[in-house]
This record gives sequence, C-alpha cells and structure tokens, in this order.
Amino acid sequence: MTEPAHVVRPEPSLPGPRLEIDLEAIADNTRLLADRARGSLMAVVKADGFGHGLLDVATTALTHGATSLGVTSLGEAMALRSAGIAAPVLSWLSPPTADFRPAVAAGVELAAPSLEHLRAIRAAADAVGRPALVHLHADTGLARDGASPDAWQQLCQAAAVDHGRGRLRVVGLMGHLACADRPGDPANAVGREAFARFVATARAAGLDEARCHLAATAATLTDPSSHHDLCRVGAGLVGIDPSGTTMLRSAMTLRAPLVSVRSVPAGTGVGYGHTHVTERRTSLGLLPVGYADGIPRSSSGRGEVLVHGRRCRTLGLVSMDQTVVDLGDLPARPGDTVTVMGPGDDGEPTVTEWAAWSQSLPHDVVTGFGPRVARTIHAARSPRLRAVSALDVRSRP
Repeated sequence: MTEPAHVVRPEPSLPGPRLEIDLEAIADNTRLLADRARGSLMAVVKADGFGHGLLDVATTALTHGATSLGVTSLGEAMALRSAGIAAPVLSWLSPPTADFRPAVAAGVELAAPSLEHLRAIRAAADAVGRPALVHLHADTGLARDGASPDAWQQLCQAAAVDHGRGRLRVVGLMGHLACADRPGDPANAVGREAFARFVATARAAGLDEARCHLAATAATLTDPSSHHDLCRVGAGLVGIDPSGTTMLRSAMTLRAPLVSVRSVPAGTGVGYGHTHVTERRTSLGLLPVGYADGIPRSSSGRGEVLVHGRRCRTLGLVSMDQTVVDLGDLPARPGDTVTVMGPGDDGEPTVTEWAAWSQSLPHDVVTGFGPRVARTIHAARSPRLRAVSALDVRSRP
C-alpha cells in the first residue's frame, strides 16, 4: 500500500531494527489453506497484508493457490489495481458516503451491508457507465458489519431488481462467524444456521448465481461445513492460526542490534518510573526499538529476546524508542544482533508469545510495526508443506 509522502522507511542495509519477511512461508501457508478449503481461496490482505506488505502478500498468495483478494478499505483495493493486479478484489468496509466510482470503474467488488450502501454503489455504477460487482453482507451474529435479519429481505429484493436491470451484478453473499477460533462453540452453529437462512432468502429473491462465503482462517482449518463456495483467509497466510489446531509457518522475524551494554550493581532502577530494580549485579543491553516501532508497551517486564542462543528478559517499561534487556553474564557487545521474535526455529520468542506477554493477539503484534523498521523480503522458493496438527507437534520427541 502506498505510504504517506512524509514517511521515510530506512534501507535494510543501514544499522537498526529490521523485519525479515519470508514469502516462502506465506507461499506454503497459502497452499496448505487452499488444500483445506472445499471451494476456492480468497487471500485477505488488509492492514498492509497483516503487516507483511500488501503487494508482496497478495502476489505470493495469488501464485500459490489463492484465486481472489480481499481488503477492507477502498484505498487498499485501488492500490492493488494500481500495481497491476487484475485478479478479483473485494472491499467490504466503507461508509455509504464513500466515492465508489473509481472502484466500480476498476472492477473492484464491493460489499453492500445496507440499502444505503446499495444505493450509493448503484449511483456510482450509473455514473461510471458499467455494472457494479456486489456482495451482499449479512450479520450472522456479531452485531457488527452486515445487514440484520430484519433488513436482509428488503436488501435482497432491491439488489435483485438492480441485478435484473443490469445496473449491478450480485456476485457474492457473505457473513462471518463470531467464535470460529473456538471450534465447537455453539455460536458457530448459530452463525451457520443464520447464514443458511440469509442465503435461502437471497435465492428466493432470484439471486441464484451469487457465490457464498462465510469461513475465515479458523473455520477454514476446523469447520468444513462453513466453507461454501470460497473461504476468506488472512491471518493464516502469515502463519497465525486463531484456532490453535494447525502448525502454520510464521513469516516474520524482527532483529535489532545492541546499542550499548553496561554493567550495573544490585539495586539499580531501570527505565522510566524504576518499575524494575535489579536484584543482583548484571549486564544490561539496550535495543533501539520500542512501542513506536511495534514492541507492545503492555509487554513491559514480561517480554524475552534471544541473545547468543539464550533467552533474555526485558526489564522496566518499554519506551517509545528503546527496550532494556537483562544480559546476565552473556559476553554480548554493542552491535551484536538480537532476535526479538521469529518463527521459533532457533529458540527465539514467537509472535504468539509476544501476544501473550502483551495480553493481546498475534494479529495485533504483526500489524503494529512502524515505518522506522527497515524490511528485508525473502522471495518464495515454493517448497511443499504438510499440514501438521498441534497434537502432532506436541507428540514429537
């Protein structure tokens, strides 16, 4: 996605923190998810591809099993089109006051969760002189986006009239499950049943060709009965399984150099407010990365990093630009590279661990890295990945 003109992202060759994005992992995850999906696969690349790069994630997913893309904002959709991506793109979160004309002209598919949205999209289509491609969005139990059961029939009937007159084409019917990250939760059955009623109403209105989609990453991995014609997966592309049932490959690694190393005696207060006071003589390392860069401040005093193969705890409050690490007796020196988080293959903390330390979600962690962090992109080499269950992983010697 195009960044504001005032944002300066440093070159990866310069010293400082850097994110390494493994497109090979994204390719493997996409293949695995496409194999699990009973229908086709929509790669959701919202929020700058879940913090991994909009265009990099989109192109990797499309070449490894996905057939379409999903975003929330019109800006993301237009950025994909501007980059030359011709695959189907769905955008589903805009106010009815948005200017839909550029998106309609570019063939972007648009969600309509209300009559107001439908009318605005239809007006844009009339202005552009081509039919809009529309997905009717139903609220299947989140009280969030999507039409309520009371409004759905009228929305379907109005859309069917416009569809019949060629002013727009209803190409999709969509919903979302509230508790798919908890397989077996009764709310999921309620959501599936609600979606079935929504679909039946749409079919009765004559919308027979619209493709249905309900499942996101967790349901794609655990609930085949929710798959329908396509599955929308986003977090799973970058290695996050909200259901905790499948071993996906994490695609992000954060490294940073030690800026300084100092020995301190017992009783030394660390950072703002002296929220930590050392209990023994130790060495403290300073990392040039803080909450402005994506280290959650709520992880203060709980986070860990990997230094010379050993886990070291962070101390005191995470500052805007700095994080202090307890090096103990490690022979670390300024300039040494520290792995803050990664796939965990070498013992480094994972995104999931950082989410737990910050009492948040992995999604929150990976989308939080700021523009000061340089990026290195590793291209996909297209290896195969076997689906591995969490039980398989726990049972390994």
